[in-house]
Amino acid sequence: MPVILPVKGVSPEIPESCFVAPNATIVGDVQMGADCSVWFNAVVRGDVNSIRMGNKVNVQDGACIHCTYEKTKTIIGNNVSIGHNAIVHGCTVEDNVLIGMGAIVMDRVKIGQNSIIAAGAVVLEDTEVPPGSIFAGVPAKKVKDISQDLLKGEVERIANNYLMYSSWFK
Repeated sequence: MPVILPVKGVSPEIPESCFVAPNATIVGDVQMGADCSVWFNAVVRGDVNSIRMGNKVNVQDGACIHCTYEKTKTIIGNNVSIGHNAIVHGCTVEDNVLIGMGAIVMDRVKIGQNSIIAAGAVVLEDTEVPPGSIFAGVPAKKVKDISQDLLKGEVERIANNYLMYSSWFK
């Protein structure tokens, strides 16, 4: 069974349409939208501040979502894929975003809609990712604008695939 715990009297809110893997952890002030999924060994830790997730967000295996005590909340829009072993910490992620495997997104970052953060990228504190951008590297910098083919072929495809995968476990 997944670890789903209240912190200081506040319990996670997880709609029935969501999938939570048996060894995932979700604690504290976490509100998930419809059709989200939190995969194996992923952690969504709303113990020190709040985490808000839109609809159709997938938090893939080993990923960690957290925030900073009394400073930063984590806000994630709709149709967002957070890749395997990524860290999303105290930031805002708008709609239709792919955060690649092993990427790190730090406090007070704002990722604009329809964007990709490449695998392994490190997005430093206070960075603003313009809508429709691809950021890569350490530290992450804009490498190009996203094409409509890439938006549909990766961002939308992955989010839809994870919705399908989660149905296999329900």
